Amino acid sequence: MAATRPVQCLLRKICKGSRSFGVATEVNASSSSSQRIIDKEYEHSAHNYHPLPIVFSQAKGTSVWDPEGNKYLDFLAGYSAVNQGHCHPKILKALQEQAERLTVSSRAFYNDRFPLFAEYVTTMFGYDMVLPMNTGAEGVETAMKLARKWGYEKKRIPSDEAIIVSCCGCFNGRTLGVISMSCDNEATRGFGPLLPGHIKVDFGDADALERIFKEKGECIAAFILEPIQGEAGIIIPPDGYLKAVRDLCSKYNILMIADEIQSGLGRTGKMLACEWEEVRPDVVVLGKALGGGVLPVSAVLADKDVMLCIQPGQHGSTFGGNPLASAVAIASLEVIKNEKLVERSVQMGEKLMGQLLEIQQQYPDYVKEVRGRGLFIGVEFKRKNLFPASVYELSEKLKERAVLAKPTHETIIRFTPPLSISEDEIQQGSKALADVLEIDVPKLQKEKPREAAPVASSACDRCGRVMYD
Repeated sequence: MAATRPVQCLLRKICKGSRSFGVATEVNASSSSSQRIIDKEYEHSAHNYHPLPIVFSQAKGTSVWDPEGNKYLDFLAGYSAVNQGHCHPKILKALQEQAERLTVSSRAFYNDRFPLFAEYVTTMFGYDMVLPMNTGAEGVETAMKLARKWGYEKKRIPSDEAIIVSCCGCFNGRTLGVISMSCDNEATRGFGPLLPGHIKVDFGDADALERIFKEKGECIAAFILEPIQGEAGIIIPPDGYLKAVRDLCSKYNILMIADEIQSGLGRTGKMLACEWEEVRPDVVVLGKALGGGVLPVSAVLADKDVMLCIQPGQHGSTFGGNPLASAVAIASLEVIKNEKLVERSVQMGEKLMGQLLEIQQQYPDYVKEVRGRGLFIGVEFKRKNLFPASVYELSEKLKERAVLAKPTHETIIRFTPPLSISEDEIQQGSKALADVLEIDVPKLQKEKPREAAPVASSACDRCGRVMYD
């Protein structure tokens, strides 16, 4: 197709007053080497990520190819953004058909796609209303604003005194409002002052939560949590915790907000991770896989008593609810439902978990714990025993063995492939990890100097605890 052909144009200068604008030559990325692309990004892009040295050029299902044609298995799935698999044909079909009709209307006008999405998603999850946004972080910010507004209008919290309680180890994005809940020093240092009105509590500790509710409950608008903490390393709360949270929030008239951006849409073997304890939050935030790996789409679900606290002019987004995103989101949800990806997550998750537990038994000196639900799995390593090798280097070695996974917090690697993964591909991923521990780690330990001990994780600036050691 003409749209996919590389467009060549000469570099030229366009002068406007004293400022010059360069129009760079457009190049088909697949014609460049991986290293050239990496160098170009380093030169021209902000350094706010530390990617593994692999360039995605093409993808399909669970597979990714680099510009040189090397094939890899994706065991990260865009942090759950591609639960349905890369470039799913039904989602791409919806994208293309809608893109040829109408892409953006803004919410200044009605469009004929968003109401269909609103009806579909609210019916599927059993809520009255949806507020559409784009990114997951926007969804969380929306939920926080909604909770404060509800707190002032319905709970009658005194003006500017609303509190939102969140969990130690949480990750909900990196906007200023969201990092005001964070225990991640990298996300918070140098960005103060953080927003007031936040209190932290240990994830999984219902007794501590009730103590906070008893002490400050009259001013607490909401408690927000990930049902399973993703960025923290797939941390699963004790059995009964989510049910206890639901009961406490109901008792003290506090909104329960579930951030299901990573854990939802089939990832854990349930449509929502809260379903593991048959819990219905007051507010649910969806994202990532809602866009099928094609577009950023997020959504906040709530009933009318909560949602209608937001009135025109008080919150919005130019692109939230746009017809293109709405069509893609419907297709993304239909693929999860029609292809039974929730059930597949359970089946394939059991197989992957079983194989990873066997690896733990085989290499107990290296592997501390394997934990997860469905295809939301984390492997925690013993950093001191790996030293001088690092978990990041383990990910690099996995990449050399054609498996892509990313570490989190220096001790954990997440294994969260697309839910469409096959049993053979799971076996390939598990074998790669076993080979890394059997062959590559001993080599790294011999080759690297052992002059210094492994650096301990720094304590959280907010609570003083070491969260990720």
